[in-house]
Amino acid sequence: MKKFQNRLIHETSPYLLQHAHNPVNWFPWGDEALEKAKAEDKPILVSIGYSACHWCHVMERESFENEATADFMNKHFVNIKVDREERPDLDHIYMDAVQALTGSGGWPLNVFLTPEGKPFYGGTYYPPQRAFNRASWMETLQSLINIYTERREEINKQSENMVNHLVQANSLGTNPGSIEDVILNEQSAGEITANILKTADKVWGGFGNAPKFPQTQSIQYLLRYHHFTKDEHALKQALLSLDKMIEGGIYDQLGGGFARYSTDAEWLAPHFEKMLYDNALLISLISEAYQLTHNERYLQVIAETFDFINEELTHEKGGFFAALDADSEGVEGKYYVWSFEEVQNLLEEDAGIFCEYYNISPAGNWEHKNILRVLVPPDHFANEKGLSMERLNQILSHGRLKLKKERSKRIKPGLDDKIILGWNALMNSACSKAYQATGNETYLMLALTNMEFIWGNLRSEDDSFFHTWKDGKSKYPAFLDDYAYLVEALLLLHQVSADTEWLKKARSLTEHVIQEFSEDDGPYFYYTHRNQKDVILRKREMYDGATPSGNSIMASNILQLAMYFDLTGYRERSFQMVHNFSQPVISYPTSFAAWAGVILQLVYPPLEIAILGPGYSEALKELNQAYLLQKIIMASETESAEFPLLAGKKADSEIKFYLCQNFSCQKPVYRIAELLYLASPSTV
Repeated sequence: MKKFQNRLIHETSPYLLQHAHNPVNWFPWGDEALEKAKAEDKPILVSIGYSACHWCHVMERESFENEATADFMNKHFVNIKVDREERPDLDHIYMDAVQALTGSGGWPLNVFLTPEGKPFYGGTYYPPQRAFNRASWMETLQSLINIYTERREEINKQSENMVNHLVQANSLGTNPGSIEDVILNEQSAGEITANILKTADKVWGGFGNAPKFPQTQSIQYLLRYHHFTKDEHALKQALLSLDKMIEGGIYDQLGGGFARYSTDAEWLAPHFEKMLYDNALLISLISEAYQLTHNERYLQVIAETFDFINEELTHEKGGFFAALDADSEGVEGKYYVWSFEEVQNLLEEDAGIFCEYYNISPAGNWEHKNILRVLVPPDHFANEKGLSMERLNQILSHGRLKLKKERSKRIKPGLDDKIILGWNALMNSACSKAYQATGNETYLMLALTNMEFIWGNLRSEDDSFFHTWKDGKSKYPAFLDDYAYLVEALLLLHQVSADTEWLKKARSLTEHVIQEFSEDDGPYFYYTHRNQKDVILRKREMYDGATPSGNSIMASNILQLAMYFDLTGYRERSFQMVHNFSQPVISYPTSFAAWAGVILQLVYPPLEIAILGPGYSEALKELNQAYLLQKIIMASETESAEFPLLAGKKADSEIKFYLCQNFSCQKPVYRIAELLYLASPSTV
């Protein structure tokens, strides 16, 4: 029996452990593998994926578990497995390389490096035999080894050209021209809106064609733009996008929570994995939509998604797990789909109404099975069927409970139980936003418990932070996104609680980011800290993808801290970050939607609100429930010289509200209704 030397058995990543028993001699990324490649002059295969990735599992079964294939890989390559969620820095670099080489990217990501770590070839999924107009995995390996041994100079030249390309691509935003030439005004905000709406699907919501991702930041921009301008087109597209997602198969109609994306334009068939970050961003967005519209369905979705998070993605100590797999029993979506007969047998006399409402049919709506989705609004459906809304809700609620109970007997999708700092911070912000919108104290307590977990388990002895935690072990220095999202969460915790300790922590962490991540000759931040040596370049991530870029979030964080602490240098840095990068943001806002949100903060300057006097905490809670955007709030029983917004404002026996903007304050008012009138966009 052959003896393999697979090193992944010692790792904590669920994804790496999935490959720990492959006959491939996998290494984790590290000095041992990199030094072996140099010593033996072998090319490096870096295979990058994540635990919830369907095609990663497929390629493992087809190729990495095949002994003949593994023998060839072990003989000719140094093979490294990377969890993209543990090492997003490596994923960013090598994804850029593969996209430059092939014009597309995705996971699994398979990239080939010289022994010095420079990429020269790559792709995504490779089949075991030639198919889908793709070479087979073995054909690819054999061809590359032939080229590597016989035409080494070509490999070296290709790798040098690729590194040069990556360096050039990393300069996005470094040549902005004169700041004086850039004028950000209401016209700029309108251009951004128009360019977002150009890509909008006016029938099914969302943007672009299939596959469709939630694009929460673009929707959020449209909601906020409507708040300031009353633009009905922006509001209509934002709410259409939310409603169609909520009604679609991308939303789990039985258990709550959203899948990562839809494979079709109608939001019917998701790629069934559920990621923490998507649900965090969508909770935040839907909380804003509820504040604006008071639509009870949004309130229900917030509660259902939290139920999903609590049931499936919450550690007993208060951290949040990363993801649920798309597959169960080796089949994508098996846990979530239903046959018509199953539903008929479970629901009996109510099955007809239930099946018609949720688009369940004998033929099925996806691969001869059914994904629950809603095609007709409930009030219209009830009217068509001659039912009261009370009776319809009773049938649907009863049916969902029965199906969910039956579903719980199935084999569940795999859980990726590592805890990622940045994603936890996004979820922490979502808890605060949900509390703001609903006043539900449960959400605030969830945020406080989670922040206690973060501070107790992901912080190092020198007060820096780690990127991941699992089984009591913290690993990898935190990246820019981790810190940016954490500062954002701290600022929100202060806003909902008035506890200035969160504000002080946010400022301290921001100073750390400025010290460790700042580029040498510009206002932006690198993705990795200054002492990280195992990457071929320090990337400067500017695009807002499935999650916002760390740079866009830091631009917003710094602007807020500038106002809280009257920091001129912070204000100027945020201004420069946005202005230097404004042209691509205005032209291509769906790629830079979080940046577009910061432009809104400059076009419509944030409100500065001080609440002083007895009962300030209840007043703060009531104020937070209003859809009042781009605000900083200080709330206290008495004035405080420590914070500019509280300095010199005398408190008395009656609570007072101060509204300030653009370095000047209005006279205090004594009722929240008066403050909201003064703060409305038409008034300010």
